[in-house]
Amino acid sequence: MRRTGPAIAAGRDGGSVARYHSLTAAFVAAVMMTATGQASERADPRGATPLPKDERAGLWQPSDGGEQIPLWPATIPLAKPDSGDRPEGTGNGTALVGGRRWHWASYVTRPTMTLYRPRGSNSGTALLVLPGGGFEVVAMDLEGTEICAWAVRQGMTCAVLKYRVPQVWPRVAGQQRRPDVLLGLEDAQRAMSILRQRAAAYGIDPHRVGAVGFSAGAYIAANMSNTEARSYAPTDAADGASSRPDFAVIAYTARMLDNGKGRNNLELRPWVTISPQASPTLILHAMDDPTDNIRQPLAYALALNDAGVPVDLRVYAKGGHAFGLRPTAAPVTTQWPGQVRQWLHDRGML
Repeated sequence: MRRTGPAIAAGRDGGSVARYHSLTAAFVAAVMMTATGQASERADPRGATPLPKDERAGLWQPSDGGEQIPLWPATIPLAKPDSGDRPEGTGNGTALVGGRRWHWASYVTRPTMTLYRPRGSNSGTALLVLPGGGFEVVAMDLEGTEICAWAVRQGMTCAVLKYRVPQVWPRVAGQQRRPDVLLGLEDAQRAMSILRQRAAAYGIDPHRVGAVGFSAGAYIAANMSNTEARSYAPTDAADGASSRPDFAVIAYTARMLDNGKGRNNLELRPWVTISPQASPTLILHAMDDPTDNIRQPLAYALALNDAGVPVDLRVYAKGGHAFGLRPTAAPVTTQWPGQVRQWLHDRGML
């Protein structure tokens, strides 16, 4: 049986345009004592007009055309998230992104990936999408299905990962630490291996399977990129396929920079390992990101470059955090998809 992580997930707030749902320990306890389906008001951490928070028990369901696939055989015992056996929930965030609500899945105990097939011509390239959510929730539409809607129009097969959450990143001597066993990483590695093992059935070239991650999901994508070692014991034939992506797109990454060593420090956290065999990487970030400082991607890009890994960096002055693909006044929100498409074309993936 895989190890269970520690007890309550640490909080995360969002940017000037987008806010992720932050669960403090007290808030989680309050939610657990209320009836499901009840709406409540919660102030946005940066002063935006709050929306009703509507969270209820229920399994997240994909949009039309998506095929939801369990990652693990039902007979395999999995380590539970910090919410234990609490039923899976769905809900909406507490501020608008691009004028619309965004929605999450949480209390995920049985992870899935949802597959979307390309429209028209098939490039043979596949994209595993790793939404953010601070390892508390999974932003299933904003950084999941909406990304796949774009990807399939580019001729890619796309899979959205619903990984196990919540999971705490504990604090030791006042410093945040990575869990010894990261449940989201296990789920992401398993999803990548399944895509490759079933490549013929899905119309995929097994040598053209990449990952795009957002915030917490960006950390997972970077972690996957820098290791060939599987973080769990092999389960079946699918785990014989590589779990390292052939390319990685890292959007507003988190949890990489050792920010305890001064403002101009660009050293990585002790748990961030860089491999010379890491996936070719494109990094996207906004200078005004209030959640994950611009030094996060700078430190990672420099480390990859020092290791001889091909890395491209696209930095925009405005955009905040967690903008996804929804158009706003910030140019990054309309320009980054074209940057990714051109980068994939230049790498022979499209």
